[in-house]
Amino acid sequence: MAKLFEPFTIRDIEFKNRIVMSPMCMYSSHNEDGMIEDWHKTHYTTRAVGQVGLIIVEATAVQPAGRISIQDLGIWSDDHIDGLAEVVRLMQHHGAKAGIQLAHAGRKATVNSDIYAPSAIAFNDKYKTPVEMSKDDIKTTVQAFKDGAIRSKKAGFDVIELHGAHGYLINEFLSPLSNKRIDEYGGSAENRYRLLREIIDEVRTIWEGPLFVRISAFDYSEGGMTPEAYIEMAKWMKEQSVDLIDVSSGAVVPVRIDVFPGYQVKFSETIKAGADIPTGAVGLITTGIQAEEIVKNGRADMIFLARELLRDPYWPYTAAKELRVEIQSPKQYERGWMF
Repeated sequence: MAKLFEPFTIRDIEFKNRIVMSPMCMYSSHNEDGMIEDWHKTHYTTRAVGQVGLIIVEATAVQPAGRISIQDLGIWSDDHIDGLAEVVRLMQHHGAKAGIQLAHAGRKATVNSDIYAPSAIAFNDKYKTPVEMSKDDIKTTVQAFKDGAIRSKKAGFDVIELHGAHGYLINEFLSPLSNKRIDEYGGSAENRYRLLREIIDEVRTIWEGPLFVRISAFDYSEGGMTPEAYIEMAKWMKEQSVDLIDVSSGAVVPVRIDVFPGYQVKFSETIKAGADIPTGAVGLITTGIQAEEIVKNGRADMIFLARELLRDPYWPYTAAKELRVEIQSPKQYERGWMF
């Protein structure tokens, strides 16, 4: 059996393989209320039928002002629980584990209200200038993440991921490029980590299951975060019982990134080795052979796929054929699921 298709267990949750669908915004809550629609049910369930081991629902806002767009999913209200629970049920029915990414867009929110960030610095001239968060704003936001975790638990999710990447709120606090505060939430690495520390601590008071954190391991800009700098923070996450770090990169400041197949895998490898913590690799991973090399060589523990799963909802089957291994098919597809 290829390692890509070996079961992987975190806490008491066993994933049937190492394949993860990365959270990708669908911008499909058309009533602007953050509710699940039919599109989401079809989209996520299809990947479960395609035998993805873990499917992480798109960035789901813990506060209305924390939406990337006004058509993002939300989890700031108990009214969101039933729709999310239905998506969870559908995914789990087909053998996938269900994850959710709890998120706050910070200064990259594109909503009609005020937006918030660690410092009053716009992302670029196309974005609004955010309000610098007060201590009360920070406290309220930490509570919002905890409340989102409570609702995630009620909806039946198997995994929670905290979105600390791509220039959104948590990432903005972590990076010295976007965090210019002079209080206990800015300056040193320990201070810049404080918001994430408080969120993890609060989430862990009510969530016993697997907890992931997505990070942008490299800012691609002078004076920004690097994978080596993140090793220290990764160790802190491990001490706080974070189970896996989902290693992405970029987007905290505008910068051109040279992308190529597997360009972020080296960041996963650095953090996995340096902090002795499981990691997920993401970024232009497209083939079964490529994914197998990453997990077989211990460069990551799980493979996070994004656009490739938009192109091919049955990518696990495609990868299995490429690796010449047989995987279980949905019963209804047995006549066409040939190796």
